[in-house]
Amino acid sequence: MKQEEAVPVTLPKTVAGAPSAIELRHLRYFVALADAGSFTHAAERMFIAQPTLSQQIRRLEEIVGTQLLQRRREGLQLTKAGAVLLEASRSVLSLVDHEVNRTRQAAGLGRQRLRVVVPPRLPDVLAVGAAAALRSVAAAADIELVWMEAPLDADFSLIRQRRADAGLGWLTDRPEALPAPLDAMSLGEFEPDVWIPAPCAAARRGTIGLDEMARMDVIHGPRRAEPGTYDAWTRVLQTVDPRFEFTDPPLRHSLSMDLAFAATAGRTTAVLTGPSVITESRPGLIRLPRPMVTQDMIRVGLEDHPLTATAALVWNGDLPRPLQQILFDAADSIAPPDPAGRDDQEPAAAGLQAAGLQAAGLQVAGL
Repeated sequence: MKQEEAVPVTLPKTVAGAPSAIELRHLRYFVALADAGSFTHAAERMFIAQPTLSQQIRRLEEIVGTQLLQRRREGLQLTKAGAVLLEASRSVLSLVDHEVNRTRQAAGLGRQRLRVVVPPRLPDVLAVGAAAALRSVAAAADIELVWMEAPLDADFSLIRQRRADAGLGWLTDRPEALPAPLDAMSLGEFEPDVWIPAPCAAARRGTIGLDEMARMDVIHGPRRAEPGTYDAWTRVLQTVDPRFEFTDPPLRHSLSMDLAFAATAGRTTAVLTGPSVITESRPGLIRLPRPMVTQDMIRVGLEDHPLTATAALVWNGDLPRPLQQILFDAADSIAPPDPAGRDDQEPAAAGLQAAGLQAAGLQVAGL
C-alpha cells in the first residue's frame, strides 16, 4: 500500500539524528492515542501494530524535543506540552480535512462535509425542526451533512476537540460563557417534566416546589446521557439540600420503567425528565409518549421554573466561512418559541414545529 505523502512542518533539530519535520501521520497517531487513552486501543482504531504506534510517538517526541505523555498506573496522561500539541494537532488536522474536501469539491470529486452531533435524548420538537432546517440549507449550498449521535457535555468537548463540527445541545449558562472557539445561537428555553406519586399534595395542585421535590428520591439520568444539565440541575437542588443527589434509573432509560419503579418504591420517589417542555408553555401542549404505568404517578410542573436549559446550535468558530454560514442560516430559520401571547388553540412549540416542517418542504396548516 502506498504510504501517505508527508506534509512537512520544519522545526529545529533538538536531538542528533532525529527527523527534521512533523508529518500528518504523527499528528493523527498522537490525537488517536490521546482519545483512546491507551496504545492498545489507539493501535486498533488506526489499524496499525502497537509497536509501530509506540515508535511513531517516540519519534514525534524527538522532533518536538520534549515528553508528551506520561505512563501512569491509571493510564496515559498528557504533559503540559502534550496538551498544547494536542489542541494544535486537532486544529491542523481539521483544517487539512476541510481544505481537502474543498479541493475535491472544486475538482468535481465530492462535496464539503459538515459533521453534526445530536444527543440521543433531545425532544422531538427540537431535533426534528433543527435537523430539517439544517438539511434544507445544506442541500441548497451543496453541503453534505454527516450525522453523529452522541451525548454532549456542558463544554461541548466533541466540537472543541474537532471530532464534530457542530451540534445541537443544551446551554446551562450564557452563550458568551462558552469556551473558545465555540459559537452558538439559541433556539429556545426548555424545562423538564416532574412525575410524582398521586397521594402527594403537589399532585392535587398540579405544581411542586423545589424544596418539596428535594426531600424526595428523584430518579433522573444517568449522568452520561446529558452531563451538562445533570450537573447544573444537581447544583440547583443542592442549594436547597447540600447533600442532594439524583437516583440513577434502575434499568435502561425508559420513562415507563422509571415510573413503574417510582410508583412501587419504599420512599416517596419522583421522576425528573430531561429538558422536554418549552419553558412557561401551558401544561399538556408538548405531549410525551403516554407511559404504560401512570395510575399512581401524576405529571406536574415545577414552581418558578428553577430548572431550565437553553437549546442551542453550537459550532466551532474556526470552521470555514461557508460552513458557518450554513449554521447561521439554519438557526435563523428556526424561530425561538414565544409561549406568551399565543391563543388557546396554538401550541407553544409552533415556532419550532413550523420551521422544521417548512424546511422539510411540507405544508403547515394554520401556521
